[in-house]
Amino acid sequence: MEEAKLAGQKFEQLIKILDTLRGENGCPWDKEQDEQSISNYFLEEVYETLDAILSGNTPSVAEELGDVLMEIVFLARIYKEKKAFTMSDVVENINQKMIRRHPHVFGGKTITSSSKVLDDWNQGKQREKKRQSLFDGIVKMAPALHSAYQIGLRVSSYGFDWKNPSDALEKVKEEISELERALEIGDKEHIFQEMGDVFFALTNVSRQLGVNPEIAMKKANEKFMLRFESLEKTLVERGKSLSQTTLEEMDEIWEQIKDRES
Repeated sequence: MEEAKLAGQKFEQLIKILDTLRGENGCPWDKEQDEQSISNYFLEEVYETLDAILSGNTPSVAEELGDVLMEIVFLARIYKEKKAFTMSDVVENINQKMIRRHPHVFGGKTITSSSKVLDDWNQGKQREKKRQSLFDGIVKMAPALHSAYQIGLRVSSYGFDWKNPSDALEKVKEEISELERALEIGDKEHIFQEMGDVFFALTNVSRQLGVNPEIAMKKANEKFMLRFESLEKTLVERGKSLSQTTLEEMDEIWEQIKDRES
């Protein structure tokens, strides 16, 4: 409770800081911002937080979480000025939602598995928001891999899913075969559609394995760039540039880099 009390005091101080910055004698820049401009900074801070988490840099995680919290308080202050809601409303809403969405903890319902908890969460969310379609609320601005992951989660909560990751992987193989046939025909539109089907099928394998495909792809991108940077350094040591190097030599160096990692 002591930690909660201290955090509450510091949170209250942050709210007062934003009140001052947006006040009559506050900062000109802060006073000019609106919900649209702060949304851009909010998204940037979320991505920076994710970078810190994935890199394992714990001090940076703490710093970036603070930046995200600041943007949340900033947005709440802007909406308070519009007489829409307050920071207190924001916190109260999430408190009530967490209690409502966990009847197996705060109520009399019994749920024994995390998968059933997730199913109940998704179904409860659909009821609360009075959604006509299972896909109402899928965020249009979200990255496509993330959206595909969320689509899979929603339909799986109603039993529309493969029994295990191996079955989901078979679907990937099926989609790859269809892509290969499209390549043989050379129909660009067909190829385009089949590529999408392959990616979508892979997100379902990820979900079955408990792996977020967006984060997995981000880590794969980082790994590839680090390896290629090592390849570039090796070429510099040999007195060569990329344009002076054959594919065979690059493949050789690439395999050496992979061997050093294993």
